[in-house]
Amino acid sequence: MFSSLSVSTVSRGLAGAASMAALVAIGVAQAASLEEIRERGYMTVATEDNYAPFEIMEDGEPTGFSHDMLAEFRDYADFEIRQEILPWQGLLASVRAGNYDMAVTGAMVSTERLRVFDFAWPTASAQNYYIKRIDDDSIDGLASLDGKTVGVQAGSVLLSRLNELEAMLEATGGELGEVVEYPAYPEIYEDLKNGRLDYAVNGIVPAESLMRSRGDEFALGEPVTGPGFHAYPVPKGNEALLEYVNGFIEHLYETGRLAELQEKWFGRAFPDLPRQSITSVEELESLTAID
Repeated sequence: MFSSLSVSTVSRGLAGAASMAALVAIGVAQAASLEEIRERGYMTVATEDNYAPFEIMEDGEPTGFSHDMLAEFRDYADFEIRQEILPWQGLLASVRAGNYDMAVTGAMVSTERLRVFDFAWPTASAQNYYIKRIDDDSIDGLASLDGKTVGVQAGSVLLSRLNELEAMLEATGGELGEVVEYPAYPEIYEDLKNGRLDYAVNGIVPAESLMRSRGDEFALGEPVTGPGFHAYPVPKGNEALLEYVNGFIEHLYETGRLAELQEKWFGRAFPDLPRQSITSVEELESLTAID
């Protein structure tokens, strides 16, 4: 059922898969504890360089949701925050290796990543939706996806959750059609526009960003998975640091600043995100189950 598209471009999804393999192989990290961070007077944070609207580089300067969150974190923290901007490839592995204390990026919580990271309170939804051509009247709901060809990024968390869409379609008497894997979403959207794909699947944040920029070409459909979450990863077992980050996010909830930044960068707030750490597969499965 799954077919692959051979393209030489290195993608965020493929790099993410390679990074996961690398970080699992690294073994136990020597990440600094909260006490050690306070003793030395600073915390090291890795951010990504190109994952809009989380991370954007404009004229060589960082902007985006993560950049604004980091500015808030600097105001909140009782120690210095030192930032390094990295490409996605190897970012999580570097955090796992102890080169950085945590990542402030648009990482999605997944069962694979929970093997080596604990995740702080989520800061954005990562629930997946289908996207269609705006003039395609053959798709008017979940059941109408029966047997149609879908494009998704290779090596991504989204690809690993297509079994949920398959189960949804089976419940309506349909089936998942051909799945075509791509290295990156620009190629997916071009093939969707040109009719080589019937629909695409992406998370709600990038999907709504697409609607703002190309809403005359594409339309946003219904959810095709249960809930999902973007959250900040901390090396596993660093409980005091995890709770410190949770306290920061709770502070942003209480001041209303988190909702303001979500509206600014995502076009909507996410008031119903779980206000808890995600540290185990069992917790993730409970939070992402389809009602």
